[in-house]
Amino acid sequence: MQQLLSRSITISVLFVSLLAWGLSGAAMADTILNFGVYTADKPTSVVRQFRPLLSGLEQRLSLLRGEPVKIRIQVAKNYQTGINDLVKGRVDFSRFGPVSYILAKRQNPSLSIIVAESKQGKKEYNGVICVHKDSPIKRIEELAGKRFAFGNQRSTVGRYLSQLYLVEHGVRESDLASYDYLGRHDKVGMAVAAGTHDAGALKESTFFKLAKKGKPLRQLVTFPLVTKPWIARAGLAPELRAQLRQALLEFRDDKAFKALKKDGFLPADDTDYDRIRRAIEQNEQFFAD
Repeated sequence: MQQLLSRSITISVLFVSLLAWGLSGAAMADTILNFGVYTADKPTSVVRQFRPLLSGLEQRLSLLRGEPVKIRIQVAKNYQTGINDLVKGRVDFSRFGPVSYILAKRQNPSLSIIVAESKQGKKEYNGVICVHKDSPIKRIEELAGKRFAFGNQRSTVGRYLSQLYLVEHGVRESDLASYDYLGRHDKVGMAVAAGTHDAGALKESTFFKLAKKGKPLRQLVTFPLVTKPWIARAGLAPELRAQLRQALLEFRDDKAFKALKKDGFLPADDTDYDRIRRAIEQNEQFFAD
């Protein structure tokens, strides 16, 4: 009887060991992806913003791959850190602004676009150059001799495209009375509304948000730009990259998209960002005498 009991215990231990090994093997087979994003907001706020979408993406990828997929969020504190994380392969895929994508692509040409975000079914939306509601300024050329508010020095709207637009209409740095980089789009709008600057460049969505709050602003001009791309690191397995693309294009969750203020994803490639690339390459013209 004792021998039978001992044998039973041995078999049980062996079974538990095999079960543990099997679970361990399954865990090792899981796909773990690191998603990178940069922000000036609190990291916890960014996690709350992206987690619903990434959780849904995990489920879709798990079905496509036939194994569990886990996506971790890595929040960079600024533009440059976020760029470095993707360029050096510390994250598997990232969401960048167009300028950050182009700067990262310069450093590592093997980066590739997975998709672009959709805004009202399009890859384009508008930037705005605004003035005070009571300003006499009617044309962009009248900004000569005025005070201008830009956004972040690496901002697509807040710097590169707005400065290109000014140059194309005969206004350069030397023509302005003064200019400042104020960082966030809302700060630009508030400065123009307060009268500390005569005009400023910001996203159209931020302009409408401030105008809805009663800030005395008026659109002077608008200019088009491309929505943010989601980008794969160099060396990401082609099969996994293709599955990421499929999962994002097929993703449907209004609540998750509302958190990003977008409505889906669209196919995209590097050529979609040629105008912004040109704005960066020609930016020195704004500073020419």
